[in-house]
Amino acid sequence: MNHSLDNKNIGIGITGSYCTYKKVFNELKRLSEANTNLYTIFSDNASKTDSRFGNHEDFLNLAKELSNKEPITTITGAEPIGPKSMFDVLVIAPCTGNTLSKLANGISDTPVLMACKAHLRNNKPLVICLSTNDALGMNLKNIGILLNTKNIYFVPFGMDDYISKPNSMTAHVDLLQDTIVKALQGRQIQPVIQSPHVTIT
Repeated sequence: MNHSLDNKNIGIGITGSYCTYKKVFNELKRLSEANTNLYTIFSDNASKTDSRFGNHEDFLNLAKELSNKEPITTITGAEPIGPKSMFDVLVIAPCTGNTLSKLANGISDTPVLMACKAHLRNNKPLVICLSTNDALGMNLKNIGILLNTKNIYFVPFGMDDYISKPNSMTAHVDLLQDTIVKALQGRQIQPVIQSPHVTIT
């Protein structure tokens, strides 16, 4: 068994790419079983919005169950993350294009973005688990910015439906744990671009 994550304090920022929640929460369960200390932070939309993929209260309760802690759902609740140096690593999973673009431009107007700002002040790794329909559109420049930003690492990502959504890219969520291990060593897991997700026949 890999014990490299034993007792690591891991923050999980959850934003509004609801279609990826099933995969993300499966990986959070794996992290919980890996003897980590999980802390969850929800964006405003993630903490209040119901969708066809589930009820927001159910996801908040699941996050509490996996972490044994109340989720952080306010900017003021996220502010102490920096001064207290709460996390060894912070993950945004899933990370929407909206959150990605604001992060790249220094905006911290949601609990997740405040958590990022607070965490990065301590020169500790931030891992991005991307999910956006405009990765190869308006957000491509922001991906480039963040790929070249100190202490920021990406879960490998690729085109998820290049026929119907040619600008869309999502992370290979099953590589989240491996990405975290590398990020804690100051290394970007490679290859960072892995496409496609499915075989087209």
